[in-house]
Amino acid sequence: MRLLTFALALSPLLTTAASDVVIYGGTSAGIAAAIQTARMGRTATIIEPTQFLGGLTTGGLGATDIGNKKAIGGISREFYAQVFQYYANPDKWRHETRDEYFAKKHHGNTGSEDTMWTFEPHAASEIYDAMLATVADKVTVIRGQRLDLKKGVVKDGARITQIVMESGETYAAPMFIDATYEGDLLATAGVSYHVGREANSVYGETLNGVQVARSIHHQFSKNVDPYVKPGDPGSGLLPGINPDGPGEEFSGDKKVQAYNFRMCTTDVPENRRAWEKPADYDPQWFELVLRNCEAGDERIPWAPTWMPNRKTDTNNNFAISTDFIGQNWDYPEADYATRAEIWKAHEDWQKGLMWTLANHPRVPEKIRAAFQKLGLAKDEFTENGNWPRQMYVREARRMISDYVMSEKNCKRQEVIEDSIGMGAYNMDSHNIQRYVTAEGFVRNEGDVQIGTRPYPISFRSLRPKAEQCTNLLAPTCLSASHIAFGSIRMEPVFMVLGQSSATAAVHAIEQGTTIQNIDYAKLKTQLETDGQVLDFESPPIPDVVTLTKEQLGGIVVDDGEAQLTGFDSIGHTTPGFVQQGYRHDSDAGKGMQKARFIPTLPKAGKYRVAITYGALANRANNVPVTIHHASGDASVTVNQKKKPSEKGLLEPLGTYDFEAGQSSYVEISNTGTKGHVIIDAIQFLPVE
Repeated sequence: MRLLTFALALSPLLTTAASDVVIYGGTSAGIAAAIQTARMGRTATIIEPTQFLGGLTTGGLGATDIGNKKAIGGISREFYAQVFQYYANPDKWRHETRDEYFAKKHHGNTGSEDTMWTFEPHAASEIYDAMLATVADKVTVIRGQRLDLKKGVVKDGARITQIVMESGETYAAPMFIDATYEGDLLATAGVSYHVGREANSVYGETLNGVQVARSIHHQFSKNVDPYVKPGDPGSGLLPGINPDGPGEEFSGDKKVQAYNFRMCTTDVPENRRAWEKPADYDPQWFELVLRNCEAGDERIPWAPTWMPNRKTDTNNNFAISTDFIGQNWDYPEADYATRAEIWKAHEDWQKGLMWTLANHPRVPEKIRAAFQKLGLAKDEFTENGNWPRQMYVREARRMISDYVMSEKNCKRQEVIEDSIGMGAYNMDSHNIQRYVTAEGFVRNEGDVQIGTRPYPISFRSLRPKAEQCTNLLAPTCLSASHIAFGSIRMEPVFMVLGQSSATAAVHAIEQGTTIQNIDYAKLKTQLETDGQVLDFESPPIPDVVTLTKEQLGGIVVDDGEAQLTGFDSIGHTTPGFVQQGYRHDSDAGKGMQKARFIPTLPKAGKYRVAITYGALANRANNVPVTIHHASGDASVTVNQKKKPSEKGLLEPLGTYDFEAGQSSYVEISNTGTKGHVIIDAIQFLPVE
């Protein structure tokens, strides 16, 4: 195959040296692929369209998502071991000590004694640069070259011979890897792909397509008017609301889950940049968030996870947050100019939202204070005004190959035998659209979060069908359904798949065959030798049980309807909750948080009162509950470490006489407790 490489180098179109593997996209997957190629004694060229390597890993996503970290091996695990070594150096701690950082709650690191899974953006860049420096004799990095989207691939039959940049530069190799988030190389090469959600019927799934009923996370907890003039449909909808409704339940569409930027913020005053009002600020885009606040939703609408040196990786949270819902549907297949417009719109939205939440007088003081406490870190992304240089493209194109990863794989209902790595994160789709309900209120749709067990990913999902292309792999736009891709699309998994793609590419070169015909037994042996984790059994996990109030029965008051003092944190991962999740006290502010559940009882009489909560070992075992009934107050203590006695969901608190109307209540507080206090729903069941 060295002769083939030399022959390609003589092509009259070629203006740069050929290599064994050309990798389009300097994402985490592209970097891992290049390192693996070099370690196997071959040469690689990384072509990165921007000036920066690392994609989201260096672009703000420092709170690593993976689930069971035992699933991560090879170069990917090496990276997180390097993070551990980086922060073992006291000189890397400027705004706090290592001990101070690990004493915090909510720092997001659940590593072992030799790995660390949280990091600052510049630290990730330094580590990647150091890793690439070890293979500099075999890896060439080209920056600022974009594929020509119309004529960027030259093929001989089903084989790519070279790729062409907008500049006219061409790159040739026996093997190619598309390591972009968008899948531009595979699409230009004529490989089949899908954009958006498939209908459930396509791959025999239950979690794909439109999911109105399951969209209970990051949802409105209050009724919010969607019209420009409240109550007047004739005035039109506020921006960002889909006038066509969500679509038929479980049907497919061309819509993709929301994008955002993973901001790196800090609370260090001298390193904090205040939120600035964008020059083209359009108040109509932020009217919905103001109305949501005025409706009584005082949750803090973002999710900062602490990184070292008093910085955060900040993600979307609750109904209206950093996700620019519904504004990215055209991005995957758009030309560069249109993508730039969509990118800027996302940046303007998020910057405008931050300014609004920090400064607007219609925003509650508690929320404004939270957004004023944190601001962009001045020492990150210094070349880009401290703004992340990578938009979080959560999904774009997804290849359709001989094997499509689906919900069945994530649940281990179907376990493949040609593993090249593992996924372990929840099946996770962010919201996809906003629409108006039949009652005339705004609602989000598309957020689905269902747990998985670690599962193997098929080699067939990384390479195209043979008739379409025989020398291409796609680790970041692999063949997977929308909901399965939502689990696979994590940065450490992309690194795993990048390394495995490179291993397969080198094997194809050495075996003198197509990527479809390599010897999988030899590939498996090499992957295991190089530390990749291909499969392991893990205990089954229960499905997360979610019930509507109607399914629970009786008169039900959910946590979203309670009068709250505190209880700002929302969870949705522990099985057995009602409606949109549950709230908890974060095991903090003891004696300062309470929730009062006030039912509207249709008639006087006896009612059995029961509480719902998800039991775990970190819960409080002495949660005080007061039942205010017709004859006075009753006090009950609930052990939330213990599973509720009725079907693992309901814990009865007793039967009491109640007056009709709203004169009664149940109040839960965290006074005197140790451990997390959970509030979810209270059921009032008539007793004949």
